[in-house]
Amino acid sequence: MNEIREVDRFECRVLNVIQNLVWRGITVEENSTKGRVYFGRVNGELNINQGDTLYLGITPVYEVEDKTMRVTLYDGEDKKLDWTLV
Repeated sequence: MNEIREVDRFECRVLNVIQNLVWRGITVEENSTKGRVYFGRVNGELNINQGDTLYLGITPVYEVEDKTMRVTLYDGEDKKLDWTLV
């Protein structure tokens, strides 16, 4: 069995983009598992559209309020855009 490393990236597709006053809310779907994650505080100045390809990074956090993973959203240049706990 292969372990997920912190440097691993998983390709995902942007499903929905919501423009708020300062931030964008972005829902992505991981390509192989079809799992979906919502990120609510992506910089609103970035040009991210439905159908774009972004990347997910996973870090175990060992049970923070019943959450077990920190999922980080990255662009194609490995720049961190936002993170959430799942």
